[in-house]
Amino acid sequence: FSCSFRPVFWLGNDTLRVSAALFAENRRRLCQELRAKEGLVSKSVVVLQGGEQTQRYCTDTDVLFRQESFFHWAFGVTEPDCYGAIDVDSGKCILFVPKLPESYATWMGDHSIVNSFVFPVSDVTLCCCLQRGQNTDSGSISREASFEGISRLFLLLSVCSRVTKTDMELEVLRYTNRVSSEAHKMIMKHVKPGQKEYEMESLFQHYCYTKGGMRHTSYTCICGTGNNSSVLHYGHAGAPNDKSIQDGDMCLFDMGGEYYCYSSDITCSFPANGKFTPDQKAVYEAVLKSSRTVLAAIRPGVKWSDMHRLADKVHLEELVTIGILHGNVDDMLKVHLGSVFMPHGLGHLLGIDVHDVGGYPEGVERVNEPGLRSLRMGRLVQERMVLTVEPGIYFINHLLDQALADPAQNCFINNQVLARFRGFGGVRIEDDIAVTADGVELLTCVPRTVEEIEAFMADSDKPFSPV
Repeated sequence: FSCSFRPVFWLGNDTLRVSAALFAENRRRLCQELRAKEGLVSKSVVVLQGGEQTQRYCTDTDVLFRQESFFHWAFGVTEPDCYGAIDVDSGKCILFVPKLPESYATWMGDHSIVNSFVFPVSDVTLCCCLQRGQNTDSGSISREASFEGISRLFLLLSVCSRVTKTDMELEVLRYTNRVSSEAHKMIMKHVKPGQKEYEMESLFQHYCYTKGGMRHTSYTCICGTGNNSSVLHYGHAGAPNDKSIQDGDMCLFDMGGEYYCYSSDITCSFPANGKFTPDQKAVYEAVLKSSRTVLAAIRPGVKWSDMHRLADKVHLEELVTIGILHGNVDDMLKVHLGSVFMPHGLGHLLGIDVHDVGGYPEGVERVNEPGLRSLRMGRLVQERMVLTVEPGIYFINHLLDQALADPAQNCFINNQVLARFRGFGGVRIEDDIAVTADGVELLTCVPRTVEEIEAFMADSDKPFSPV
């Protein structure tokens, strides 16, 4: 039985066709991993519970459904309220779909295909291995399956790894990046002073859905302009992308479309009027140098924390060149001055979740230092990992004030020059990469140099062609 209602997921037009074989390969990898696991009971079965359809508070209005990530990784099923079982020895699987009432056809449409595959959940009586694991980024525990009679079963808790990607998964992630890159480029063509930030969010979502079949974004869109571009997770309910874009503002647009639950995560920074000021150019090129230096250094076996430190070092060197800082960069690193200007981590794993699981396996602890404690992965880089590389320089007032009040840090700061950048906001450049045997495959394709951005924004008709 193919654990999807259709052998190929496809939304028509130019959207990507995704074979159910992708999920069969994921199940095969899971079973192979579990069979090698010490202490696993013979004839074990993995049981996963899919996401549940929920309503908006106490109403009967459905919240737009998105499948639970582990369940999707194993089965590729988009419908809610399902369970799945995988026999570890044979690799065979069974999908348990809710038995729907006749009235479902009236309100929700034909359900004959769904009901033809129903195995009532109450019939499940097996020895099972339940999916359970902690997201070491958020600290949240993935919920194991729960159904009537489960207390009679022997349970072995296990974690399945989604850290590396198969060829078929990489193909979907290339697609999400291609569509999302095109959407970012369309935003660069259309942004103008006087518009609202949320208009850019709306245009991005419209492009991803109409051109790419992406009903969901991977996360809440961040459309920060002016000083809002220094708010790392701007766009939330308390700051809903509602500022009017001003002439001279720096834009920081962090948005990614999601296709068939696979994510993208791209940030573009550029001036709203299409022309960098000298200060904007200096800060932007400092971040771009950091980005390109890190991309050139990534390969299997390097420590991700070392890549973060490398980005910090480049930022500090460039801030010395600009004149905001002075002194010895190695001494600045010892007092964690880089975290004042980049308080977040360099990047994270990417896949079915935008902050994909597995960043801190058992035995790998976070480095408890400013900046590094926010790093979402502590592993050595491996081939077939998909990662974001997102260095940034931000002028966040309360962090700057703390640094100026700290004798260990303020001795490196030229406050007179720094004052010029108060209210500047921030610059982040975020690319998605797949790690190869000897380097990286760059999945994101948008204008990146100052010259490319200015030329692209100035010519509304000419498409972007990277060198």
